[in-house]
Amino acid sequence: MKLIYFDDFQLGVLKGERVVNITSVLSDIPHRDRQDLMTGLIAGFDAYRPRIESQLATEQGTPLASVTLRAPLPRPRPRQISCMAVNYMENGTLDARPPMNAFHKSPGAIIGPGETMLLPDVPASVFEGEAELGVVIGRRASNVPAAQALSYVFGYVNFIDGSARGLPPAHNVFFQAKSRDTFAPVGPYIVTADEIADPQKLQVQLWVNEMLKQDFNTDDMAHDIVRCIEWVSAIHALEPGDIVATGTNHRGLSALHDGDRVELEIEGLGRLRIHVRDDLKRTWSRDTRLECSMKYVAETGQKAPPTGVIARQLSGRYAQT
Repeated sequence: MKLIYFDDFQLGVLKGERVVNITSVLSDIPHRDRQDLMTGLIAGFDAYRPRIESQLATEQGTPLASVTLRAPLPRPRPRQISCMAVNYMENGTLDARPPMNAFHKSPGAIIGPGETMLLPDVPASVFEGEAELGVVIGRRASNVPAAQALSYVFGYVNFIDGSARGLPPAHNVFFQAKSRDTFAPVGPYIVTADEIADPQKLQVQLWVNEMLKQDFNTDDMAHDIVRCIEWVSAIHALEPGDIVATGTNHRGLSALHDGDRVELEIEGLGRLRIHVRDDLKRTWSRDTRLECSMKYVAETGQKAPPTGVIARQLSGRYAQT
């Protein structure tokens, strides 16, 4: 089942290329406003699923093209977003699995399909958007063993982890780099776990202005989804609607620019499209991290580049002369 918010946060189910509004079916879920309904539905999905399926069987719905999609978990309804850090083997180029690590991203950073990521006026060395599989938690998870972890998963969603790299001071980065407003695009819908046969074997692709930049598979994770849930839930409890973002393969990352159109499609999860705006109109080279590394090796003669060679800023405020 593919769950969406649309228009003025009506809650719907995608039925082919049409949307069936299920908001009225959920009216008895305690809520302050409709933006609370999704997390309430996730927590009580087994009870509501028969009602929803009955409605889907009798209603044709509205054409998808006629509605405006919203973030399926609108800000700040997830209690927390836990993001795995350095969680890919980079297509086998790492000598050993990196240690398990993570950070929190503000739920207030969430935006939805068609919305705009804003690049702030800060001296970042580069702004990037990381293609990630988002795991949506379905029930309270505390100290969950890996063998049981998937039973706590409600579904999956496309997730872009916006990042402002290289902000001063050194070694003081994750909060100011990751939790900027608009730096957590999600959508276009949540796909329930029963529709994804193997979340550990999904192709992940991200385009910038129709140019494919990131193209990798979730089977390249250093620590798989069940281990991530086990580790995070041993540190703090996860609640229905929380997101665990599972990290990215960094080799295809490239600089974001004013006017960019970014599209993320993970196999089976639809395509998330967002825009980028930079009022300072800064520019960087368009090379991916892999391309930057290859150029570095060619120019310096070194056998291997240092970790994290990134695009060079070419113009605008904060550019190095």
